Amino acid sequence: MKYQDIINQSKKEIVVLDGSMGVYMQQKGMPTGVCPETWYLDNPSLVEEAFSQYVQAGASVIYTPTFGANPLKLSEYDLAADTVAINKQLAELARRATDGRALVAGDISMTGEYVEPFGELSFADAVKCFSEQIEGLIAGGVDLLVIETMMDIQETRAAVIAAKEICDLPIWVSVSFSEDGRTLTGTDPLTALITLQNLGADAVGCNCSAGPDTMVSFIQAMKPYAKVPLIAKPNAGLPCLQDGCTVFDMDAETFAGHCVALAQAGANLIGGCCGTNPDYIRILSDKVSSLSPVPVSDSQGCRISSAQSTAAFDAAAGTAIIGERINPTGKKAFQAELRQGKMDTLRQMALKQARDGAAVLDVNVGMGGVDEASLMAKAVCELATLTPAPLCIDTSDPAVAEAALRIYPGRALLNSISLEPDRVQKMLPVAAKYGAALILLPLDETGIPETVEQRIGMIEKLYDTVHGYGYTKEDILVDALAMAVSAEQDRAGQSLTTVRWVSETFGAATVIGLSNISFGLPRRAFINAAFLAMTIERGLTAAIANPGEDLLTGLRLASDVLCERDSGAKQYVQAYANAPAPESAPGKDADTAARITDAILTGARDSIAEAVGAGLSEGMDARIIMNEYLIPALTKVGDLFEQKVYFLPQLIRSAETMEGAFAVLQPHLAADAGETDGHKPTVLIATVQGDIHDIGKNIVALMLRNHGFTVVDLGKNVSADVIAKEADAHHADIVALSALMTTTMERMGEVIQVLRERKLPCKVMVGGAVVTQAYADQIGADGYSADATQAVKCAKILSKTIGKA
Repeated sequence: MKYQDIINQSKKEIVVLDGSMGVYMQQKGMPTGVCPETWYLDNPSLVEEAFSQYVQAGASVIYTPTFGANPLKLSEYDLAADTVAINKQLAELARRATDGRALVAGDISMTGEYVEPFGELSFADAVKCFSEQIEGLIAGGVDLLVIETMMDIQETRAAVIAAKEICDLPIWVSVSFSEDGRTLTGTDPLTALITLQNLGADAVGCNCSAGPDTMVSFIQAMKPYAKVPLIAKPNAGLPCLQDGCTVFDMDAETFAGHCVALAQAGANLIGGCCGTNPDYIRILSDKVSSLSPVPVSDSQGCRISSAQSTAAFDAAAGTAIIGERINPTGKKAFQAELRQGKMDTLRQMALKQARDGAAVLDVNVGMGGVDEASLMAKAVCELATLTPAPLCIDTSDPAVAEAALRIYPGRALLNSISLEPDRVQKMLPVAAKYGAALILLPLDETGIPETVEQRIGMIEKLYDTVHGYGYTKEDILVDALAMAVSAEQDRAGQSLTTVRWVSETFGAATVIGLSNISFGLPRRAFINAAFLAMTIERGLTAAIANPGEDLLTGLRLASDVLCERDSGAKQYVQAYANAPAPESAPGKDADTAARITDAILTGARDSIAEAVGAGLSEGMDARIIMNEYLIPALTKVGDLFEQKVYFLPQLIRSAETMEGAFAVLQPHLAADAGETDGHKPTVLIATVQGDIHDIGKNIVALMLRNHGFTVVDLGKNVSADVIAKEADAHHADIVALSALMTTTMERMGEVIQVLRERKLPCKVMVGGAVVTQAYADQIGADGYSADATQAVKCAKILSKTIGKA
């Protein structure tokens, strides 16, 4: 069987994938606490038997048992040096077992760490880590690569880029969404699709976390825009405890029935994840055998993405404003900050533009005397964790574009590509590598075209050029080249005619740098606003402008209503019906208390120490700073997180900012130790035995410390006996347990049993991606939290029950 056979098959029928390996092998005798990959190598007959059963059940694609076989995870077992060999041997084992009856997909999953800008693992190291694993899979003869159960879009991108830079094998990617339709870092299904299919994934979808009934909505969100086949590999429902073992609550018949709905929603490749076995796949195969697959789309529209949202450039979305303010030209104070590596003004500009309605933020840090590539990468990382607005990378330097597009956790817009030789020969390949959308600037080395006809000819030539790199008209915005009417008044008419031709005849989105039109004239806002209204009437899609200009914003919204681009005038009404005056972020002249509060709310890690220090210098009491400004601000961050306004990246930023504030305050608080409120509850936290994931646990520990708890962190893969001994030694008030994997969940119950047997008075709270309230109740936990902010609330409630809050 060849890969193209599967693709051809997927156009005529649903392609069936295999089911669980880890949970299934645990049922076959694999103990917890061992390295699964080496256990598989030590028990090849059991693994080969499982593969053969899946093939006989109807699976056309088998995943290699290499889920955790990357160097970072293998290092937990002192096996990092054997990464290539382990992957090669397991891939060969899968090939022997399938014997050509099914394709073998090299399975790649999480490293267990967050990747910058969301975490401490550098993007370069993440790519290197995945590259090493992929090298072994290729050596073992896999037919394709599958990157699965990914919870961080940036880590997912690192794996895809590693694969693309090593080989030309097909790449499938499936993301793990929580029941609310978001990953841990806040990515929704459509945003994941836009990012990944443009980066080069050959199939995209979702697996794990949810059952097939919940997963239907994820597939429905992706399908209208999916230009690649969609994958669905759900769990067999929710985990629960039965006879001391973790099982799933959905039987094979029910599971397969829901998978029919997945196929009808548009999933082309369907299998099973945790809790499934060959029986599930057999019934699934029977159920979908008579179904015709929903074809992939031929269009995704003109869309870009951040880690947490998607921006569309089309009439239905209204005229998009691309915020122009993040540009050091003519801004001496901003230039001075950037030269020092400070991001205060950049943050303020970004947040204000987003509040004022910018759909996209243009980012330009070009100026003399700086390492522009390094500065751009830093700015991109800062903005990616600050606001969900997608970014437009504004540079003429290919090295700067490469630095930005490689690190950006989404699909960026690149400003711009022209027919100038360097842009075509050096910039365009970089943009295509990372799947960036493009602004096409119709000029060449001779300059700007003199007539509309020349502009049109250059647009067509420029499109033919980018089309050769795989771009279509939905991947571009054509710049209509606004020129100063103070010099040549007919230039406005040329731009207006260009907008209409591109919109109505050529059939692409348009953009214009609005402020250029009024250069050299007084009261420029009037010229800009009038020109914007005229271009919208002619079909303008987006304008690069300052969204903070009220006249401009009002005319944009009104023009969209009058041109029938704002259905039911919803955007206009939302903007102006009983709308409060817009707030702006405090600047340097704001009062110190407001600066401290704002630093926590915006995650200003590089300025919090200065703000807190200023407060102390002004005579503020350290306890007042902590209790009246810092803690309430962090509580507000938690509220925004629960409301889905903030996501994990923002939560982490604010928590780390709080740590910076506490570092400044700690000596002053210690000096007043005799006047403190008394006992600080002690929380002992650990990831249970057999589980080597501690991302979520670390964030919970960070949040608990910030809220005044004493935290003893035992790390990961900790036995029940060690947890009990340390809880006793530290007189823990609360024991917090984490598990990410379904194969290790039941260890939580064992810990609780040991604590109770030893009559330790501590309360127990549990959490983790696979843990539910129902499961927590079954194992006798005193509390459950789904995320870090809920963990803080749960710990406070439990503290009160032991009389030490």
